[in-house]
Amino acid sequence: MGSPELCGDPFDALGDPNRRAIVELLGSGGRTVREIADQLPISRPAVSRHLRLLKEAGLVIDEARGTRRLYQLHDQGVEAVQAYLAEVWGEALARFRLLAENTKPPEQR
Repeated sequence: MGSPELCGDPFDALGDPNRRAIVELLGSGGRTVREIADQLPISRPAVSRHLRLLKEAGLVIDEARGTRRLYQLHDQGVEAVQAYLAEVWGEALARFRLLAENTKPPEQR
């Protein structure tokens, strides 16, 4: 499988709705450009451009299958994004919980 050359930000890559849709499709398994394009309202060349950006961001890898390439999610890239979100939101959730547990409800009349 091709090892992605990382030069993009995964969050920038996920900022586009078509790229998010591609990631969602790849969540159920590997697909070719044609299979992805058949599910989206964009052309095959557009899908290829989106896949290139996702690959550069470390979210997608590809593998040659004859004359086609099979694209799938890159586990390490996806796990890195999940870990970052858990760290950021985990701290915010802990602060919110602490605030909620130490705040008295308003008195009812």
